Amino acid sequence: MHILLIDDNKTNLMFLSMLVEKLGCTALPYPSPEAVLTDMPAINYDIAVIDYQMPVYNGIELMKAISRFEKYRGKPAVFVTADTDTATRIAALDAGAIDFLTKPINPLEFLARLKNLTALVDAQNKLADKAAWLRSAVDEAIAELRAREEEIIERLTLAASYKDAETAKHTTRVGAYSEAIALAYGLPSSVCADIRLASPMHDIGKVAIPDAVLLKKGTLTEEEFSEMQRHTVVGRDILRESKSSLLQLAAEIASSHHERWDGQGYPFRLAGNAIPLAGRIVAVADNFDALTTARPYKEAWSIERAVEHIVGRAGTQFDPQCAEAFQTALPSILAIRLANIDDPSLQISGQSGMAKIVSAA
Repeated sequence: MHILLIDDNKTNLMFLSMLVEKLGCTALPYPSPEAVLTDMPAINYDIAVIDYQMPVYNGIELMKAISRFEKYRGKPAVFVTADTDTATRIAALDAGAIDFLTKPINPLEFLARLKNLTALVDAQNKLADKAAWLRSAVDEAIAELRAREEEIIERLTLAASYKDAETAKHTTRVGAYSEAIALAYGLPSSVCADIRLASPMHDIGKVAIPDAVLLKKGTLTEEEFSEMQRHTVVGRDILRESKSSLLQLAAEIASSHHERWDGQGYPFRLAGNAIPLAGRIVAVADNFDALTTARPYKEAWSIERAVEHIVGRAGTQFDPQCAEAFQTALPSILAIRLANIDDPSLQISGQSGMAKIVSAA
């Protein structure tokens, strides 16, 4: 335990140092307030013993100066004073003093008071160490839980991809596009990261759709399209009972990413802000990827055409703010597309068109 001693009387300072050493503590003696302040904040102490009457700074003024250093706030201080005036003592308490020693100092009283105070500080330090350990343990447990949640999502997304192997990288791109749009929208980075992790599960409900419908190369009949629409509700039902906040977000996205801003979407015909924001963001990301990717029933659209389509449907199919964020995020989105494209040969043919879009964005 380190005891800071401040007294302009050298004899008193030597006497206090001897008493501190007798307690088994380390004395840090200073003959003036200026000397102490010159060495701060390099000084490390546990308790301060401060003479009240000193030149230049009195004890109260020194305590106020010390308290400007964050590392010393809350450190206990004992004032040594011959002044028994109540007003002086109240002022000292207001400045941070927790005890008083009256001059001339009684050695037995000094040792008894400091012994109690060092025991208190030692207990506080142990509690602080335990609290820090608990915080570290909790943070570690939360990080481990988060890692498990992310692994569950990755495994479920992988399982769903076996149902439709032709869109193997679709879920990865949609997740990354969604994060880029969410960032451009102005959401906190932690929320954007959650959307990136949860959005690849937007189509997990397709595991319940018959292959004859899901993999059909021609146009779907009205009955087949109705069957396909069920994947939104099935996805929600698979995920929503989870205690994981990420899986609950994934359930929200699964059920809402085909809703439309004008209320003409499915499955619940939600409109405007009644559609969860994550669902509105993923709707844009999912559509852009679907339009610019070749499918068994369609050719891939050019990037220019896909961008025009999304911008042109702002306010009807898409949330106008999400469509605007999509335009802002285009440079990032196109970089993500190049890094995760299904057909590497398209990287060369698509370069010039992408460059135009990026320069215009």
